[in-house]
Amino acid sequence: MGRLDGKVALVTGGTGGIGAAAVARLSADGARVIFTGSNAAAAERVTAETGAEFVAARVDDVAAWGPLMEGIAARHGRLDIAFANAGIEGGDGSVESITMEGWGTILDVNLTGVMLTCRAAIGAMRANPGGPSGSIIVNSSMSAYKPMGNFIAYSTTKGALIALTKSVAIHCANQGTPIRCNSIHPGVVETDMIRSIIDKSEDPAAARAAYNGMAPMGRMGRVEEIAALVAFLASDDAAFISGSEYSIDGASTAGMMGV
Repeated sequence: MGRLDGKVALVTGGTGGIGAAAVARLSADGARVIFTGSNAAAAERVTAETGAEFVAARVDDVAAWGPLMEGIAARHGRLDIAFANAGIEGGDGSVESITMEGWGTILDVNLTGVMLTCRAAIGAMRANPGGPSGSIIVNSSMSAYKPMGNFIAYSTTKGALIALTKSVAIHCANQGTPIRCNSIHPGVVETDMIRSIIDKSEDPAAARAAYNGMAPMGRMGRVEEIAALVAFLASDDAAFISGSEYSIDGASTAGMMGV
């Protein structure tokens, strides 16, 4: 028996990185998983490895949410878990270099897309047989606490997700519904994208050492470790946890040693 047996989960941006790892972990724990994204080739690999169901959809496409949720209701009859994971950073820059197009696109996906995910999930979870219930997990970043000067839009959206998460949690609690919402804040995680950056650098060994050195624990996180935290927050073991922030960054944001 998996601890998520009988539960239905939605993962946005599930075709790679943390999202794909979450699809795999939630599936392994017994959930029936639906994941979204736009990379059909990558989605095919995830589906083959996990048995999860792929729906091509962008989180910032308002019109796509109705058909997506209607399909989940028709095929599965409920929704118990939503991992609002989809996010981008391409087109970002400093306050002086970023274009308005880049700013708007990142906010649309990273902030509005998460709001739309939460809104759709709450509606589905409220209609669950047996009464409202569910867990929403928002993927923020340690950049919410340590913003980057050359990634203003990404850093801004990740910081704003703290307030969004808490607002959602309070809204659901005030309505008397046991629908929870929490945010996770990964540090540097060794995804395929990070490995590609390392491999393409002039000195891959030095690049890897630099990434590993960003955390006091001396290494990058693993996508499986992030997925494990998602699975915990999705489970009934976290039934009294809502409106909370979970750093998972190898002590990167914990503080400083001092002199």
